[in-house]
Amino acid sequence: MSQPTPPTHPTSPPQHARQIVELIARGEASSRSDLSRILGLAPSTVSLRVAELTELGVLHEEGVGISSGGRRPRILRLRGDRGSILVADLGGGHARIGRVDLSGALLATATIPVDVGDGPEATLTAIAAAMRALATEVDPEFRGIRGVGVALPGPVDVGTGIVDQPSRMPGWPGFQVRDWLSREFGVPAAVDNDANLMALGEHRAQFGATRHSVTVKAGTAIGSGIVVDGVLHRGATWAAGDVTHTRIDAADERPCSCGNTGCLETVASGASLVRQMNERGIAVRTTADVLALARDADPVATTLVRTAGTYLGQVLSTVVNFFNPDALFLTGSMSSSEPFIAAVRSRIYEGCHPLVTQRLRIEAASTGPNAGLLGAARLVLDELTFSSDEATPAAR
Repeated sequence: MSQPTPPTHPTSPPQHARQIVELIARGEASSRSDLSRILGLAPSTVSLRVAELTELGVLHEEGVGISSGGRRPRILRLRGDRGSILVADLGGGHARIGRVDLSGALLATATIPVDVGDGPEATLTAIAAAMRALATEVDPEFRGIRGVGVALPGPVDVGTGIVDQPSRMPGWPGFQVRDWLSREFGVPAAVDNDANLMALGEHRAQFGATRHSVTVKAGTAIGSGIVVDGVLHRGATWAAGDVTHTRIDAADERPCSCGNTGCLETVASGASLVRQMNERGIAVRTTADVLALARDADPVATTLVRTAGTYLGQVLSTVVNFFNPDALFLTGSMSSSEPFIAAVRSRIYEGCHPLVTQRLRIEAASTGPNAGLLGAARLVLDELTFSSDEATPAAR
């Protein structure tokens, strides 16, 4: 006779740990009993996961709470005093730098000019120097850094930490960014595509380690990240969510940076708006210039911004119908435009089944320009906290 299949749990132990950390970080739970009730786990399972996280230095007990009929519960808190994570969100012409404590709180930020076209060595050296400057403000001996994370504006093979076939990063293909960072700082490093990390940062801020969302970065270019049950979905070749190169009739045969023609990017990105304004004899240099004109009710700029939102919404309608997320978050410079968001929202409601949109949230990301930093930090923290290797920096 065949043996019965053992029961499966809805989430694995690492996912339990991730959910525990998120619930405590968001203030939704403060004791083992809270965690057991919210997660539907046996008290013994919760106690085991809490013990593991306490040993790793992620949690600690801080006094006792009010009894609800039995023993007074011990209050659980995240430890933010065991070091910090250095993170960067790299754009084409600038990099945003951040320092995050082990609870996931963003402590400090800075922005530096960089040119991604200078190649990986020069760009990463500048970023590393800015990271050190930010860290030494509070850690002069540079002893408390537990990990480094970087969001990159191109496809990343997260298994190797290598930039893979980027369209706007000359000199970067095949460069081992993760290994370079790890050698430079002597700590674990993590890298991923910026849209993925923006998605992770916004989702965890909104929902913690549960539920489903799509986050779209709409700026000079367009990208998106998908989160399923609080975890990034990257796809078989790390390319999930690459809506920018979806063919759209309105783009006709216009050539795209990817080498194909007719991509969404050619009619809905910030770069396309700049091009279309210049073609109409209106001199602008950046996406910000176009958005500023739209805010001042310039009819050409406003029409182009609305049309871009409609085209993006058309492509995202298929994504929303297929994936059925809890939320669609918009980030990047275009997300600051209400006409753009309204056009995206209108087209999705028009193009999707009512069952899919009845509870769907479509809104600008709450984390704003910090989404990528928070996502990069969360990627590092997840690896430090939930690694099966007990000899992680957080454990020392």
